[in-house]
Amino acid sequence: MPESVDALLRLLDLEQLEVDLYRGRQPDTSMQRVFGGQVAAQALAAAAHTVDGGHAAHSLHAYFLRPGDTAVPIIYDVERIRDGRSFWTRRVVARQHGTSIFYLTASFQVAEPGFDHQDAMPAVPDADDCPPLADVLGEMSGHGPSYDWEREWAALDVRYAGDSRLGGALTDPDRPARSQIWVKAAGTLPADPVVNSCVLTYASDLTLLGVSLVPHDVFIGSPDVMPASLDHAIWFHRPFRADEWLLYDQHSPSASGGRGFATGRVFTRQGSLVASVAQEGLIRPLGAARERFG
Repeated sequence: MPESVDALLRLLDLEQLEVDLYRGRQPDTSMQRVFGGQVAAQALAAAAHTVDGGHAAHSLHAYFLRPGDTAVPIIYDVERIRDGRSFWTRRVVARQHGTSIFYLTASFQVAEPGFDHQDAMPAVPDADDCPPLADVLGEMSGHGPSYDWEREWAALDVRYAGDSRLGGALTDPDRPARSQIWVKAAGTLPADPVVNSCVLTYASDLTLLGVSLVPHDVFIGSPDVMPASLDHAIWFHRPFRADEWLLYDQHSPSASGGRGFATGRVFTRQGSLVASVAQEGLIRPLGAARERFG
């Protein structure tokens, strides 16, 4: 995965092959399959290339169909579904080896005034008072504090604010699966709203599925679980910068049938709700964990 913000920006700088046809490069990675946040961010970037600057992404809905191959580029084919006065819609299919691996539908809207309200930001320790997520995951996994973070995820600065494990700050018997992190790009981004939306899209897939395992005290990188994103949706509410601290307040209302469902609210440090996220993913128990279910 990108080891710096510059490397992440290069991932989002797609090569145009033909009208509405783009190629996305791959990072240097030891991962066996393409990170879902990467293909979603590149697909959003491809869609945005076909939309004029007066329209900003307000929602995306995506399905992960097959694991992506990290050894070859990804081709993004954009279909212009509708250009209206207020809303423009794009559909993107990502392909490798002649096969579709991912679908995304994105909607873009011109800026306009309207009613405005939002949920209040939850009380949470400030990002500066929270430990790096790499240290927390390293301790949980037993791999040590680096947890391979510098190689795979150093483009992001992620801090652990707490979760709902027994005795944790978010412990609540009525909502057993909650987790909070602070996240931002680990460097300066361009002011372009498209770039910032793509970086948030990239980051939004990093930890969300893991919250569905919190009440089961299973670490998502554990050999006892097979995780994979199945679908992913984001609604962008207000302007933001992804190189400034964003609180990712994550909650899993349900897990069943080998799948976990999770939602997330994204707030700026000043309390503005800038995005909402929803995802369902595979959390298939393996090994010792599977033995619990007979």
